[in-house]
Amino acid sequence: MLVLSRRVGERLMIGDNIVITVIDVRSDGVRIGIDAPRDVRVTRAEIYEAVRESNQEAAAADDDAVNSLRALRARPGAKD
Repeated sequence: MLVLSRRVGERLMIGDNIVITVIDVRSDGVRIGIDAPRDVRVTRAEIYEAVRESNQEAAAADDDAVNSLRALRARPGAKD
């Protein structure tokens, strides 16, 4: 891990096309701005982890859950 000290308004570069700018420093945190191409996904780590965990739980559906969903689909009048 690279650890840097930066002041408000100072920037750092990641590669040739991502710029991180220190916007504000407060007692409870630091505000940063991220300038990156549209095809680069920028996500807060806690959101990334929550989505990953949710996806893992959904993928681990047990046979009862799968059978319940199949039963709903097989009901008369159910649309495909």
